[in-house]
Amino acid sequence: MENDKLVIGGREFNSRFILGSGKYSMKLIEAAVKDAGAEIITLAVRRTNTKEEESILDFIPDNVTLLPNTSGARDSKEAVRIARLARELGCGDFVKIEIMKDSKYLLPDNYETIKATEILAKEGFVVMPYMYPDLNVARELQNVGAASIMPLASPIGSNKGLATKEFIQILIDEIDLPIIVDAGIGAPSQACEAMEMGAAAVMANTALATAGDLTMMASAFKEAISAGRKAYLAGLGRVLTRGASASDPLTGFLH
Repeated sequence: MENDKLVIGGREFNSRFILGSGKYSMKLIEAAVKDAGAEIITLAVRRTNTKEEESILDFIPDNVTLLPNTSGARDSKEAVRIARLARELGCGDFVKIEIMKDSKYLLPDNYETIKATEILAKEGFVVMPYMYPDLNVARELQNVGAASIMPLASPIGSNKGLATKEFIQILIDEIDLPIIVDAGIGAPSQACEAMEMGAAAVMANTALATAGDLTMMASAFKEAISAGRKAYLAGLGRVLTRGASASDPLTGFLH
């Protein structure tokens, strides 16, 4: 496991838990990062300085890679502008593309996401697009330079779990990029299941923000993701389609 690194854009990470920073007190961010063991944390660019005397950047440890997102963008032009602004603010070259025209279901606009990814990849960004799991779209994102693919598990903020499991599995099997399951993961068990499928990493935010004890939940997610990864690497046992199979041969009974 020591050499089992998550590699995105040429950077190596030990943790496979990407932590969102929205919906909870900025004073809890540092504690959440510590208990989650997270090495990447997302932040909305519009939230980096919500008060004159307080910035979210002040609460994120220096050794954590920032993943600014383009939350609020309604098309590729807006997403590109937000990404460039994030780099100017000192957030680095990593960027998570989020483009949503739909305000009711918050489903990503895959077409505009492809356009933004192509532009930003050419400008040297490490682009991690959030998308509705569709194999053809994922292939196009890979072709235009995405560094990873971030399919939604279920509607953002819903905590409903792996509603799109079968489609995510197709991406894992067919796309030669890290598949990072994002949005809708509501429990450590769901994160573990995603990792058992072969996902490269899991991102969670609402599940922690709405938990009774945020830092304890962060720790639970960390352990679940690690367990799921180990199970995937070990190779899950077979599943019988019918009948049963004895653990021991049905011979040698005592008389």
